[in-house]
Amino acid sequence: MGRKADLTRNTTETRIQAAIDLDGRGRTDLSTGIAFFDHMLKLMAVHGFLDLQLHAEGDLDVDFHHTVEDVGIVLGQMLSKALGDRKGIRRFGFAVTPMDEALATATIDLSNRPFLVFLAPSADTGSNGFDFSLAKEFFRAFAVHGGMNLHIEVRYGENRHHMLEAVFKSVGRALNQAVSHDRRIAGVRSTKGSL
Repeated sequence: MGRKADLTRNTTETRIQAAIDLDGRGRTDLSTGIAFFDHMLKLMAVHGFLDLQLHAEGDLDVDFHHTVEDVGIVLGQMLSKALGDRKGIRRFGFAVTPMDEALATATIDLSNRPFLVFLAPSADTGSNGFDFSLAKEFFRAFAVHGGMNLHIEVRYGENRHHMLEAVFKSVGRALNQAVSHDRRIAGVRSTKGSL
């Protein structure tokens, strides 16, 4: 049986409906109103074997910030809900992903001790308006509401699109590893006995 969750979030700034299956095949149905963000979310889901449906309407006439952050909140809350008591999961995940001239790493601990480290070079926003600062806001919300310690590093790169693509793929791959079950783990993987 799959580990699934769905969530609706309505605020004065955004309206989001979403569903996730952690044991999926990477199937997606995404619409945030931000085409580049949809592309990045799809990469994360496909490479993380997450089935993800997400439809968001936000105040894009103001800017992308509210929509991007609120999507991170929703995804984090669904992840935490789908994981339940977190028993039997590997807990840790790590991935290094190249994309042409760019290389990014993601390291995850599903410890219920949320923290984000996001190391990326300064780069121009680009014509589509989605930059590293928006990606950082998304991952901060995702980490806090998903109960994960998340470290992301863009080691090098020249093209902003390639660097962000390597980041989202790495996070998806590391997350797939962290949420996967290990038969040797009877309870939670912690010397404290709880996460």
